[in-house]
Amino acid sequence: MGKWEHARVQALLAAWFSNHETEWGILVSTEQRVQVSGTRVRIPDLVVLLAGSQPDILIDPPLLVIEILSPDDIYSDTQQRAQDYREMGVQTIWIIDPKTRTGRVCHDGDWTETRQPRVPGTEIFVELDAVFAKINSRQV
Repeated sequence: MGKWEHARVQALLAAWFSNHETEWGILVSTEQRVQVSGTRVRIPDLVVLLAGSQPDILIDPPLLVIEILSPDDIYSDTQQRAQDYREMGVQTIWIIDPKTRTGRVCHDGDWTETRQPRVPGTEIFVELDAVFAKINSRQV
C-alpha cells in the first residue's frame, strides 16, 4: 500500500463500483475487515457486497474480494490470501496487477486471466483497460 499505482487503481475501482451500486444492488468498501476464520482477519483492497446493512467486521463471505498487487507483493502471500477467502466461502476473487495491466479471476477455485473481470451470474464487471488508462489521467 501507499504506492501510486496501487492506490490509484484502488480509488478508480472503488469509483467504478460506487457508480454502479444502485444499478447492481451492491455496496463497495475499501480496506474492510473480513473475518476469514476464527483466528484470522484479512483486509482486502476492496470488497463488493450485496446491498444491506453490514457489520464493522464482515463474517459472511462478500460477493467479491479484490486484491491489487503492489511491487513488493510476493506471489505465495497473494495466493494464501486468496485461499483464505475461498475457505471462508468467497465465490469470486479478483487479483489486479497494475504493473502488467492484467487481472486474474478466481471463481470456484478456477483461475482465469482477463481484461474484463466479471462476477459470474451477475451483471458485475470492470473494464480494466479503461481503469488503467486513467492511472495518470486528470480526467474523471
